[in-house]
Amino acid sequence: MRDAENIRAVEALGIDWMGFIFWPHSSRFVSERPAYLPTRAKRVGVFVDEDIEHVCHIAGDYALDLIQLHGSESPAYLRALRQHLADEGSPIAIIKAFNIATAADLAQTAPYAGLADCFLFDTKALQPGGNGMQFDWSILTAYDATTPFLLSGGIGPDDAKNLRRAFALDGFPVGKCLGIDLNSRFESAPALKDVEALRHFLQDLKS
Repeated sequence: MRDAENIRAVEALGIDWMGFIFWPHSSRFVSERPAYLPTRAKRVGVFVDEDIEHVCHIAGDYALDLIQLHGSESPAYLRALRQHLADEGSPIAIIKAFNIATAADLAQTAPYAGLADCFLFDTKALQPGGNGMQFDWSILTAYDATTPFLLSGGIGPDDAKNLRRAFALDGFPVGKCLGIDLNSRFESAPALKDVEALRHFLQDLKS
């Protein structure tokens, strides 16, 4: 999100979290502070293999509530980041993203247990996030860890029914799913959300 009026309109829909991409190679890269930042929705800063001091600088400048790590950050990186945040007195939650293609990919989360407050399960692809591609959500019936997660990866305007069907699968860990990440397939342009498409999707999901 970069456009002030778009940020206001999306926040007014009642969404819980709003993402800001701080990876320079992304078409959604936030290169300068938007004229408006959400006051009700929590602010999520997304980083990819970024220097810890820079992450913490951006987190303070944007008053982030959550830091999302979408690269190959190691458990040692998360420990160091947590220590840095603690030293600064910043109670910021950490999300670690994982690329998923098969149930075997879920094993990569184990070393991060207790280090990330939440995982994000995205589709395995060449570029980190925003690819508009889905993985097989039934894979998550094999997820038996305790860390909650966000469901991501190419979720689009017509997927409300498919999501309800997935959540109804025997063994799907619904109670561990904190939310759904809506990104590229709800955009009219990079970093510009289609507010009406989001509105209709949220209505369909709740119906």
